[in-house]
Amino acid sequence: MDNEINPNEEHIEISEEEDVIEVEEVASDGKRFVKKKRRERKVRKGRLKQSRTRFLGRFLLSLIIILCFTYSLKLKGFYLDENAFNKVDNTKVEIINNRIVPSKKILTLLKNSNVPNVPIYIARTNSIKKEILKLEPIENVYIRRYAFPARLQIIIRERTPILTISPDVKSQPVAFFTTDGKLIGKEFLPLDKSYKTILVLSYGNKGDDYHNWDLNKIKKIQKIVKYVESYSKEQAEYIDMRNPNDIYVKIKSVNIRLGKPDEQIFKRIERIPSILPQVKDVKTKIKYLDLSWEKVNYLKLE
Repeated sequence: MDNEINPNEEHIEISEEEDVIEVEEVASDGKRFVKKKRRERKVRKGRLKQSRTRFLGRFLLSLIIILCFTYSLKLKGFYLDENAFNKVDNTKVEIINNRIVPSKKILTLLKNSNVPNVPIYIARTNSIKKEILKLEPIENVYIRRYAFPARLQIIIRERTPILTISPDVKSQPVAFFTTDGKLIGKEFLPLDKSYKTILVLSYGNKGDDYHNWDLNKIKKIQKIVKYVESYSKEQAEYIDMRNPNDIYVKIKSVNIRLGKPDEQIFKRIERIPSILPQVKDVKTKIKYLDLSWEKVNYLKLE
């Protein structure tokens, strides 16, 4: 009676064929899982190997750099010659772009600075630059260091001369002014001929000492000369300011008296084009053309 089937109960029948399919699917999933884990383990081992290789490479490279640096500290080729500042013509110190200050004067000054006693590529050059900047014509200095063989290149930037001062036409200049208003003495004269400056005649006294001139004064002198050149179409040879209240500007054709350097001086200069042709026609030797009066022009004959 126990084996009798109750008609009210639900029964599911599993065939033997379905059983085999399920077992095969489970076996297939297991193989894929194993393969996946093996691949992951292989990737981890590869990454670990690469990490160790990179670490070893960095370590060896650092060791090589340290050894090379230590060796270079003892190599004489990286050191500047201890007599580098004692010779003008040497390959260890090159001075370029200096037309006012002689190289010899620069090297003489550098004797106050000790030659660096460390490899040139780690040497500090601030003290060298500081010494060179003591020279008044020098505006700035740039220093390049070359490691092997050790040498320095000193690049000079000098101030630009604009006015030269002389007591008379026949005497050599005793000083000069630069575009930034700096007055520089005769120790740096004569200037290179490539500099085109305005020659100013001045005794440096009579209430107008050129040592006291500022940049505005220099610019006004420059403006007066440019005005004369513009209206005369001739180059000015010099401006005579030995009497600061009665100035002259000499051009090729004639010496021009301008009088006081007041605000009307430029108005007086504007009269030059209408007078100069007549001056050139005069056969008698002229001492100067007088424009110092407001409305009247004179020719002073010798």
